[in-house]
Amino acid sequence: MLADIIDVLADPIDGTALSRGDAGWASLRSESGHCYDVARQGYVTLAGGAGLRYTGDDAKMIAAREEFLSGGHYAPFVEAVTGNVQDALDDAGVHDDAEPVICEVGAGTGYYLAHTLDGVAGARGVGIDVSVPAAKHLAKCHPRVGAVVADAWARMPLRDGSIDAITVVFAPRNAEEFARVLKPGGQVVVLTADTGHLSELRAPLGIIDVERGKVERMIDQAKGHLTPVGDPELVEFGMSLDQDAIAAQIGMSPSARHIHPEVLAERIAALPPRMEVTARAYVTRLGRAG
Repeated sequence: MLADIIDVLADPIDGTALSRGDAGWASLRSESGHCYDVARQGYVTLAGGAGLRYTGDDAKMIAAREEFLSGGHYAPFVEAVTGNVQDALDDAGVHDDAEPVICEVGAGTGYYLAHTLDGVAGARGVGIDVSVPAAKHLAKCHPRVGAVVADAWARMPLRDGSIDAITVVFAPRNAEEFARVLKPGGQVVVLTADTGHLSELRAPLGIIDVERGKVERMIDQAKGHLTPVGDPELVEFGMSLDQDAIAAQIGMSPSARHIHPEVLAERIAALPPRMEVTARAYVTRLGRAG
């Protein structure tokens, strides 16, 4: 709920603190007087004066994401992210009763964030996504999650030094802003797809493979703001997927925007009833530079 994370939220325009509005939790008001309405589903849109430049995943993509993830196919990824957050909090000396704040950027349905909160007693979650359909899911994914619609490439609507850990799962990264909002000792946990991820599906479905060197480029682009903590950790495993699961997986990805739905349906129908598919990604932890 937004009430649980109000102490870390900030006005996206000027960074001043937010509190509940005059009519209770129907709106949030900043110290500088800006007002932000809270949607009836429980999320709030915190965008600067220019508004949101992107709309993010549409309702169909979010539904596909919910269907695929709820099948447990990515369970090793989920466990790896949660485990690395727990390690990051241990590194920072966060006490068990500290109620740390964990922010997921590009949080989608909140599947990963909810799991992480279940693994960290008392933790509070900030789920940020530019997609309104995603925010509607985020707001109800866990009782300790507050859902925020915001642009990850703009000033994040979070106070300086307020976040214990940030997670980014196959989503955009803003190293400068991450460094600003992290507490001293805080870390970013990034899950990045690697070459060979879903390799068995790419040729028959006409999907481009993940480019090489993504992790190295991410680390290089973060220089001056974030620096690696240890070596990236490879997470690789096999999945047994039927055609419905494959359709959901592709439907939640950017590939869904680049292949005509009828063409994609025909290609999936031509696949075997069930396939063994490889999932492959790296988990990288980064702390504030300097």
